This record gives sequence, C-alpha cells and structure tokens, in this order.
Amino acid sequence: MKRIFLLVLLWVSVVLSVYANAKSADSIDAEFEAFKKTASAQDMYTFLYAMPKGGDLHNHSTGSNLSQWWFEEILQQEKNGYTYYTKVKINNCKPYGTNEFGRAPYLMLFVNIQEFEYKKLASCEQSEYKRIQDLTPVEKAAWMNSIRLDKVSEGRDEFFQTHWARINSLMANPYMQANLIVKNMQAFGAEGLSYLETDAGVRGFVHPDGSPFDTEKVYQLYLNRFAQQDALETGVTVRLQYSLLRFAPNAEDSLQWMYEFVATHPELYVGVDMVGREDNEKGHPARFLPTLRELRHKFHGVNLSIHAGESDEPNQHIRDTLVLGADRIGHGINLVDDHDTLLLMRHNKYLIEINLISNLLLEYVEDYSQHPFPEYLRLGIPVALSTDDRGMWDSNMTDEYFTAVTNFNLSWQELVKLGENSLSYSFLDDKTKNKLLENYHQRVADFAARFKAKKIQGFKHIKPQSYSFACKQFKVCTN
Repeated sequence: MKRIFLLVLLWVSVVLSVYANAKSADSIDAEFEAFKKTASAQDMYTFLYAMPKGGDLHNHSTGSNLSQWWFEEILQQEKNGYTYYTKVKINNCKPYGTNEFGRAPYLMLFVNIQEFEYKKLASCEQSEYKRIQDLTPVEKAAWMNSIRLDKVSEGRDEFFQTHWARINSLMANPYMQANLIVKNMQAFGAEGLSYLETDAGVRGFVHPDGSPFDTEKVYQLYLNRFAQQDALETGVTVRLQYSLLRFAPNAEDSLQWMYEFVATHPELYVGVDMVGREDNEKGHPARFLPTLRELRHKFHGVNLSIHAGESDEPNQHIRDTLVLGADRIGHGINLVDDHDTLLLMRHNKYLIEINLISNLLLEYVEDYSQHPFPEYLRLGIPVALSTDDRGMWDSNMTDEYFTAVTNFNLSWQELVKLGENSLSYSFLDDKTKNKLLENYHQRVADFAARFKAKKIQGFKHIKPQSYSFACKQFKVCTN
C-alpha cells in the first residue's frame, strides 16, 4: 500500500511539474513576441544561443568537425604516431586516364593521406605533398577552406564529390574520431544542448603503420574517451548510430553486419542510419526491405533512421522508408509533394529531422520561402532542428534556430517544442530519455523566468560562439 501511495505521489509531482513548465512557457509568449519585433540580430543570437535546445539527432561526426578542429587535432595526433600529408600542387606525375572519381582523385588539391601512404608514393608524387604542420599561412587557409563550403559557387556537387575525397585518410584514425566528437560535445554543451546522437563506426580504422584496428578495441576506445572528465563536464550525453552508405554495392551485407553490431553493443550504439545521395537510385529504400525483414527475425532493439526526401523531385522514398521500419526521417523535403504520406505522418510518431542550413547550401531549396519546415511544424508533424554536417557549413545549432525564428516567425512555445521533440524522439533508453526531458523542462523554466524578469539584460553575460556562416548570413561575428 505504501508503495502504491509513493507511486501516486510521484505521478502527481510529475504532472504538476509538466503543468508548471507549460505555464512558464506560456508566460513569456507575449514577451518573446515583443522581443522579436525590436531585437537586434546580436541580441536575438544571444537569446537563442543561451536558450536550452535539447539535442541534435541528425549529425554526421566527420562532417561536423570545423576545419580549425581538424587542423588542431592533426597536430595533436603526432603523440599517437600519426603524421599527415596534404597535396599542395600537381606536377603531372600520373599518366592520362587516371580515375578522377575514385576515393582520392589524382587531379585534386588538398587530398589528405597518412605517412605510411606517403612513403609508398614515387618521388614525383611525394613532391606534390607537404606535412600539414609545414603549410604556409596561405596554404593553411586554402586547406581549411577545401573542406567547407566557403564560396557562393560551391554547393551540392562540391560537397558530395570533393569534401569527403579530401578528408580521405583523416577518417581512419579512431583517436582523432573520438576526440573530435568530444569537441562537438563541448561546443554543443556551450550553446544549451544536452544530447548528441551522431554517426560513427568502428570499422576502417588503421594504426600509423596502416595495419587495421580491431573493431572491439575501437568500441572500447569510444567508451573510455566519452567517460573522461572533459567529456563529462560538457553536460552532453552522447550516443552513436552506425551509418550505412545505401548505394554501395555491398550495402546489404554491410547492413547485416551493422544491425548485429548495434544489437550487441547497446551501451553506446542506439540505431542504424541509412545515408547517401538520393539522386543515386541504387540506394532506393525498397532495396533493403528483404534484408530488414530477415534481420527483424533475429534481433531486437535496433532503431532505424533513414535519409529520405532530400531530393529535388517528387518520389515515394519517405513512404517506402516508413515501410522499412524507420521512426525518423532525415530531411523530408519532398514529403510536401506526397499527400498520402503527409496525411499519414500528421500527429503520428514519426519525426522529421530538419536541416535548414544544409538544405539551402546544398541547393535543395533556393531560398527559405520554399522550405516545407513551417508547413510540417504547424500541421502537427513532429519535427526537430538538427545540424547535419555543420563543420562543412561552419555553423552551429544556434544558427539553425536563428534561421527558423527569423524566416518563419516561430513562437516561444514552438521553440520549446522543437527542443522537446529532439529528446522525445531520440533513440535513448526510456530512463535516460526521461531524465534528460525532466532536466530540459527545468532549464526551460529557469530560462523563461530569467527572461521574464530581466529581458535580454539577463543574458548579457553570455558570449556566443559563432562561425563564418552566422557572420556572413546574419552579420553576427564573434571571432
């Protein structure tokens, strides 16, 4: 009887807490509407930077690293025996007819390789490379710009065809991978996030001599790194998804391996994420239905998120993705053209991971007036803002919120709901999810109370960290 009484008491306290949080959200609606009408770009940015934001659910770890972070971490990796070289000139060492669409095309500057690869090159090709720490200031600036969209003329093809080819061997070092995830945790924690769900694998890593890492050792390396003090101090909980390049020839075999790995490593891995260009039809969702049906006969607890609707043309990829068993849709831009699936998703359990900056820079929308995000939000389709490959945009989560507020006139309650969705639709276990949601609601209530009492003056001590995207787009420059 006493246990039942305590459970009822706990339930009542939770209800009252939720009600109080809802009232606190209601209480600054009018103040926020007034603030939007008069706030400078800098004040709005400060407000949104300081505001609690929940989590980032659509995040690719290698694409989320700022160029400066890559450079700094490369130098740090000497202590682990890694030295990196990058191509700074082309001396026409190769004959005609080389493969320009391979992993590291010959006629491309700033392709990065490890020292063991450099030593295998003929002397002519070695003369084209420099150690990254030996770059001149001009070369360093060009190197940093080579892995981000820094020019108006750059877009989808630059991103998909050259950025990843240039990063190349930088992705094969598990120490660097883990450290850069922590860098992201630190930056996200500073701008009010409490959860990061990012793509990271355990295969394909090599030692400085080129020998492969054991996958279980990479997994343990992640666990150990995220348990270190600097990671814990971020206040950000991190979980990993395993990403599948859906148009790869061996994608079905890879999916089977990943599915089993995620199912047997639940402490850190929470799902599988199918990624890749949708204009490559070899990766269409229905391709994987037989494999997934077979896997669901063997394994439980594996969540599925799939990139779908990141396309210029109407198709049924989102519908097919739901048939595959996905609970989250990455991008979902062309859902607006599939009326039956749009109707299905209204007030349902499927979340769309919205990537405003990515969709603009990769030219899936010409401007934000074309973006369906506000349509989804106000039709009752669950949505959350996310950053995608934010290192290549040189942006952060605050930039996504600033874009949403200034283009779509978001209300305070809508802002709060976006953050709540990012936690509610995470692939976390229920206990951890509920803890983060409770913490989020409390932080929102505290933030609302401070704003109600002091307006923007209550956050003047906040020093936002913005990057080149905010400087160019919003004229908010903090560096």
